[in-house]
Amino acid sequence: MKLKKMLLGFITFFSIALIVTIGVTFIWNFIFHKEAKVDWETSFLFAIIFGIILPIIDERKKKD
Repeated sequence: MKLKKMLLGFITFFSIALIVTIGVTFIWNFIFHKEAKVDWETSFLFAIIFGIILPIIDERKKKD
């Protein structure tokens, strides 16, 4: 049950982080570099990091 919950948390936080960082990198590049492109490497890196870290933190807070 705990693994299923952690996996669902990973998918949730990964999706949210990916969408947000895609938007941020697109706007950043559009405003400051005058190019309408997304930095996919940065977006996936942040999404993976937050997808792993945030469910662990969320689970620890629920224990306290």
